[in-house]
Amino acid sequence: MKLKIPPPIVGLLFVLLMWLIAQISDFATVSASALNISSILVLAVGIAISITAVLSFRRAKTTVNPLKPETAAHLVNTGLYKWSRNPMYLGLLLMLIAWALWLGNAFGALMPVLFVLYMNRFQILPEEQALMKLFPDEFEAFCAATRRWI
Repeated sequence: MKLKIPPPIVGLLFVLLMWLIAQISDFATVSASALNISSILVLAVGIAISITAVLSFRRAKTTVNPLKPETAAHLVNTGLYKWSRNPMYLGLLLMLIAWALWLGNAFGALMPVLFVLYMNRFQILPEEQALMKLFPDEFEAFCAATRRWI
């Protein structure tokens, strides 16, 4: 499973799973316009973070392909990457949280937690291993100075 499913597809799978859970367990659904407003704000922040992170990779002229981290030309540690080693995944997480708020379902709210666990194990750890081989000293310093998520 390591590096087999692109993270945006993983995110979409979680979106669908959250929707299904909300359909099955509508008794656990909260209805409130404040949740909808909150979800739109969180979604906007998640999209902005994701776009900014991708643009940082483009400016550095390195790959954004999460399935082939070994092809990275440069380690990006500026911009959003000063605060998070994985702002693209943080953006996806915020989008999932926004969806959970929009659905207003207590059970669906557990899915962002499962997303983090999945991403840590099957995406981020293999990426970090590849980056450690490519940029050993620089990546070690980056990990010491920057948290994985936020």
